[in-house]
Amino acid sequence: MIDLHYDWIAALLLIGSLSVVTVVGKFFAFKVPALARTLALNREVDKQKLARKRFKDAVKINNKAGLITNLIFYATILPWCIDLAPRPLWRNLIDAVAVLAMFDFFYYFTHRFVFHGKLMRKQHALHHQARQPTYIDALYVHPLETIIGLGLFLMSIPLVALIGGAPLNAFAAAFATLVFTQLNTVNHAYVNLPYFPFKAIDHFTSIHAAHHVDMDRGNYATMTMMYDWAFGTLEKPVRVPLGDAPFID
Repeated sequence: MIDLHYDWIAALLLIGSLSVVTVVGKFFAFKVPALARTLALNREVDKQKLARKRFKDAVKINNKAGLITNLIFYATILPWCIDLAPRPLWRNLIDAVAVLAMFDFFYYFTHRFVFHGKLMRKQHALHHQARQPTYIDALYVHPLETIIGLGLFLMSIPLVALIGGAPLNAFAAAFATLVFTQLNTVNHAYVNLPYFPFKAIDHFTSIHAAHHVDMDRGNYATMTMMYDWAFGTLEKPVRVPLGDAPFID
C-alpha cells in the first residue's frame, strides 16, 4: 500500500528547482546566436499578434486559468504524491518518462476526439487561427482547453505514484514538468534551423506546424509522435514561411 503524507517541503523544492533550471537554461540557451535569432524573430511576430486586443486579452485570460490550475494542484494534490526519499537514477528516469508517456496518451485522445471532435471543436478553432504558429500561440487557446490539457499532465503525476506504489521523487517530477512545459512551448515556436545541432528541434516544430495547416490534420500528440504512429494519424512535417500564412483575426 502506498505511504502517502503531505510533504510541503518537497513541493516547494520542486517549484524552486523548476524555476531556477528554467531561468538558467533559457539564459544559456539564448546565448547561442542561432537560437537568439530565432527568439528575436518569434518575438517580432508575437508583438504584432499581441497588438490585437482580442489576442492579448485571450492570452491574459489563458495565463490566469493556467496559474489558478497550477496553484490548486500544487497546494492540494502535489505534496501528497512526491517526496525527497533517495531513489536510483534509473527509477527517477522511469518515473519521469512514465508521467510524460501517460500524459501524452490521454492528451492524444482528448486532442483528437474532444478538441477536434464535436464537443470542443469551436473552442479549439481559436488556437487554430494560427496557420503558422509562433511562440505566443502556445498561449492563445480557450481557457477551458488550458485547464483540461494542464490537468491531464498534473494528474499523471499522482497516477504514476499510485501505479508505482510510492511517491515520486520531487526532482523526477520537476524534470517531467520541465520537459512538459518546454516542449509544449517550443512546438509552437517558428524554427528554421534544419542543420546540426538544431535539426531535431526544427523537425519537432515542423511536425506540429503540420497540425496547424487545417483542423483536419493529424499529429495530435504533443510529446512524441508515438501515439500518432500507432493509431494512424501521423502527418509529414511541413513548414509555411512566416508571412505566407498570417494570423486570421
